[in-house]
Amino acid sequence: MTKHTTPSHTQQSQATEPIVDQYATLYEQYQWHVPEDFNIAEWCCARWAEDPHRVAIYCDDAEHGDSITTYAQLQADANRLSHVLRANGVTRGTRVAIVLPQRPEVAVCHIACHQLGAIAMPLSVLFGPEALEYRLQDSAAHIAITDAAGSENLQKIKNTCPDLQHVIAIDCDAPDSIDWHTAMQNADTNFTPVKTKFSDPAILIYTSGTTGAPKGALMPQSALLGNLTGFVASQNWFPQHEDVFWSPADWAWTGGLLDALLPTLYFGMPIVASRQRFSAEHAFTLMEKYHVTNSFLFPTALKMMMKAVPSPRQHYQLYLRAIMSAGEAVGDAVYNWTEEALGVTVNEMFGQTEINYIVGNSAKKWPAKAGSMGKPYPGHQVAVIDSEGNKVKVGEIGEVAVQRNDIHNHPDPVFFIGYWRNTKATQEKYSGDWCRTGDLAKSDEDGYLWYQGRADDMFKSAGYRIGPSEIENCLIKHPSVVNAAVVPKPDPERGALVKAYIVLTPETPRSPASDAALIQTLQEHVRGLLAPYEYPKEIEFIAQLPMTTTGKVQRRVLRLQEEDRAHKANS
Repeated sequence: MTKHTTPSHTQQSQATEPIVDQYATLYEQYQWHVPEDFNIAEWCCARWAEDPHRVAIYCDDAEHGDSITTYAQLQADANRLSHVLRANGVTRGTRVAIVLPQRPEVAVCHIACHQLGAIAMPLSVLFGPEALEYRLQDSAAHIAITDAAGSENLQKIKNTCPDLQHVIAIDCDAPDSIDWHTAMQNADTNFTPVKTKFSDPAILIYTSGTTGAPKGALMPQSALLGNLTGFVASQNWFPQHEDVFWSPADWAWTGGLLDALLPTLYFGMPIVASRQRFSAEHAFTLMEKYHVTNSFLFPTALKMMMKAVPSPRQHYQLYLRAIMSAGEAVGDAVYNWTEEALGVTVNEMFGQTEINYIVGNSAKKWPAKAGSMGKPYPGHQVAVIDSEGNKVKVGEIGEVAVQRNDIHNHPDPVFFIGYWRNTKATQEKYSGDWCRTGDLAKSDEDGYLWYQGRADDMFKSAGYRIGPSEIENCLIKHPSVVNAAVVPKPDPERGALVKAYIVLTPETPRSPASDAALIQTLQEHVRGLLAPYEYPKEIEFIAQLPMTTTGKVQRRVLRLQEEDRAHKANS
């Protein structure tokens, strides 16, 4: 790795040119071209490594110093690691756990695994011992690679994972482990990769566990290709000259790996890595420092940035030309702020681990609608279906689903192979050739989808069907609210009451009297903007919402908490 130098951009991007709606042509003409032989390592690194100056990763590291990793360096290190892994029993199909934060070694690990035909299994350093133990046992991982951020928890459960034979430790002392630097120093920089088919398994990535126990989604090599149409579109036709990508999304989950790291490398462009905890100020500083043009910022991050720095262009020189957001509904409050404050129309996207990047917007190619999930990205046949697998009418709520084949009857490569060692769950994911997402939406006359929440997040109150997203978005518009989650509170008369858990800004004054006044203000705020039955009958202020490691609000945790409270009250 070499020391950091700033990329050269000459001007701040603006999104002022008129939009010509090209959606119909793009969607109707697009066809997949998936080669029989395909390997992520070759397409994300080897073909770019001949240029010794092409930058792969800018590493922003205040503790150890900033650095640059070129594609040539990335390939050489991946070759070394491939030899190290093979010498320690890794072959085709072996699961290799990658327990690392954003750092160049993550890319090295993935490239090395794919060159061997092994299965890369990214795991977040935020996972506690039980979460790590479950995934390592379930996957029967043979080897784990970690650093100081994940080593302590990994050591606690290593002996309860009988299939885990080796731990490779980076920059940390871990008992009975292989030292990364020593092993890499003695390894050959030349390696002949195995050949893989497009359908061969490549990545085992666990679902976020929003609605139950996490399941391992086994992704084929071709899943990367399946993601590219959505990635290119949501990033306003990435790549363009001097594009630089950054996202705070953890590279251990789908949003960070398949929506950021691997697609950026596929196009031979640079991505910024940072291990610093997310904050609005650091996000803006990082984007200014590296002249970031493209980003994936989940709604929670955008809300924090909106509240902390309402007018960022007064304080930072920004070069943003595209922002994708996903994981939760963005809502018009954040949507309008990105346009006004950042000069960028946020491209909302929808997908999930098993079938990622399937619906979304592309502000330069077709008009976006504030609050809409967008339209099916070219290459994907998407519909809103009922419980029997039939398409519902325009305006009716149903479950978002993806057809195995596109409109030309060609297989859609975005699909996962299946759940790891869970045939029953895989079968239940489908209604015929429709793969269900578990997320509810409705479509309008123009073909745009409107998110209505998870199927299990919907509830009825006094006979009315309630979706939390619209109420949460309304609450976020109030200046005192940082974030909100709406769940049902059991009620003997109405079946359930609408309850809101709210995170307030640090500046909001707190006292019993002021809290009571604010609750009444927020209730009136929602009542004045939405239907009378939608305003929260009860509001509870909370320091932080329960979140998955992927930035999604775990409403299930709050819902179960309300059910438990009701049970105790009635006992």
